[in-house]
Amino acid sequence: MTELSQAPTYERPTALDGAHLATLDGPHDVRALSTGQLAALAQDIRTFLIEKVCASGGHLGPNLGMVELTIALHRVFDSPRDAILFDTGHQAYVHKILTGRAADFDRLRQAGGLSGYPSRAESVHDWSENSHASASLSYADGLAKAHELRGYRDRSVVAVIGDGAMTGGMAWEALNNIGAGERPVVVVLNDNGRSYAPTTGALANQLHTLKLPGAPTVSDQAGANLFTQIGFTYLGPVDGHDTGALEAVLEQARMLRRPVLVHAVTVKGSGFGPAEGDEADCLHAVGTVDAVTGRPAPASGPPAVSWTSLFGQALLELAGEREDLVAITASMLRPTGLYPMAVKYPERVFDVGIAEQHAVTSAAGLAMGGFHPVVALYSTFLTRAADQVLMDVALHRLPVTFVLDRAGITGPDGASHHGMWDASLLGIVPGLRLAVPRDGVQLRSLLREATAHEGPTALRFPKGTAEDGLDAVRSAGSVDVLSESGVRDVLLVSYGPMAPMCLQAATRLTEQGIGVTVADPRWALPVAPELLDMTARHRLVITVEDNSRTGGIGSTLAQTLRDNAITTPVHNLGLPRAFLSHGSRAQLLAGAGLTAEQIAYAVLRARAGKPLEHSAITDGSTQ
Repeated sequence: MTELSQAPTYERPTALDGAHLATLDGPHDVRALSTGQLAALAQDIRTFLIEKVCASGGHLGPNLGMVELTIALHRVFDSPRDAILFDTGHQAYVHKILTGRAADFDRLRQAGGLSGYPSRAESVHDWSENSHASASLSYADGLAKAHELRGYRDRSVVAVIGDGAMTGGMAWEALNNIGAGERPVVVVLNDNGRSYAPTTGALANQLHTLKLPGAPTVSDQAGANLFTQIGFTYLGPVDGHDTGALEAVLEQARMLRRPVLVHAVTVKGSGFGPAEGDEADCLHAVGTVDAVTGRPAPASGPPAVSWTSLFGQALLELAGEREDLVAITASMLRPTGLYPMAVKYPERVFDVGIAEQHAVTSAAGLAMGGFHPVVALYSTFLTRAADQVLMDVALHRLPVTFVLDRAGITGPDGASHHGMWDASLLGIVPGLRLAVPRDGVQLRSLLREATAHEGPTALRFPKGTAEDGLDAVRSAGSVDVLSESGVRDVLLVSYGPMAPMCLQAATRLTEQGIGVTVADPRWALPVAPELLDMTARHRLVITVEDNSRTGGIGSTLAQTLRDNAITTPVHNLGLPRAFLSHGSRAQLLAGAGLTAEQIAYAVLRARAGKPLEHSAITDGSTQ
């Protein structure tokens, strides 16, 4: 057995011969391999992952750390008869390879290709596809109860969860329930000491203590710990890169037929030097990078500036001006842009672990204490804390600013990562103001306005590169007019990053003799009086947003017009009421009818009294 938390060192082959992977049709083939073949299998898988993920982009570091552990799981448990659930799911690439999907990796995370997360449509071995952290233990609890009710006595339920995801409150709610029963649930704690960043808090301290030399390896009265005290048999710590040791411990866990926690210690990025040495996140997620160095190809021309980095710079400047400004994130300092502030003002930046509900209510407490918290999250993760936004922040009218990265279509990560519901949810929150910047200049301006407001505010922006400044031709209150032809036929209300498409659509329509005004409200919610005045002076209003059109910003404008007896017809363009699969942002926006050409076409149909195209009004729930 290798020393705990020390990854094995492999010489990377110059080419992958695929000898072991090509013969694997499913877990039964993995179980048929001899012990002597497992090291070669693990090496082939690592080489395969490096080649394929570096070529296509995806989650590299987490999967390199899961190779031996996944092999051992499939040799001990009989998937899918025994359910193996992967928390967050981005560490399931090895599971996909061992369940017969290696040939599909050339189209990883591409439209119509292999999902970057477990997918029930892809394989019977994939049980859940929600990639939000800390949920796997609750799925496991429910499945074990279902097995008991159906009289299945010979099935196990296995939940694989990282120490980072274990910081989420939902995981502890599930542990509380699982530990109180006697059902055969095996929790495999994949402890690599981090999620994106190193794991923080009391749990990290407890796990460190369990890994110290001389710590007990099985639960007994003398070796009681946090897990044994809530009803689990604790097995570990075990070297997560020693397949033989893992098999022995997992077999023991399977035979106990009760709640067991197996503590496996792994190294994120194991076997690939650039990943192991990456201080930021062990190459957690990469774009297209060099398979030797792990570095992206040098960019041609001036470097692109992301929305995230612009936010980080703007927040750092504001923090230098205001000592009452603090920031909170949920285990994502670098991905949300808070790292520069954390470096300069570490005492004013709080990483609470993967605990969005706690982050929001903790922010409420900071606001009650006289500070202005900025809560930086991905849009998709704010949905987990909707109750806290409503009842803990807004009900108390507290000055908390939510900054939502990856709003709208995110692209290759798929259904559970698109940030397409935040504006709909925030639209029902009394007293909350929502800003949607169209470019980097407006992001800086709106962030300053938001943090100066004495109540709840939110900003949302997409993944990717921010537009250069899109100047307004004039302003009316908080509303910017981006273009106008003088003839008030159509008012295109553009929300945030949809501005370039709306301006291009306006040009197309103007060339056909249709007068178009393009307005950017800047503050999408509440609806500005000046925007109501504009709508009343036009013959038709079309709203365009990168959010679900169901209950979205445009529908709020339409309701406000009705409330004010303004009879101008309104048509709302946005994302459909559906779970959208993975693909590029451009592909998915086109599928929703949100290109310049499609917006112009929608205007023509609306003027002619014809229904919108199906892609723009889908109300189904298909993927």
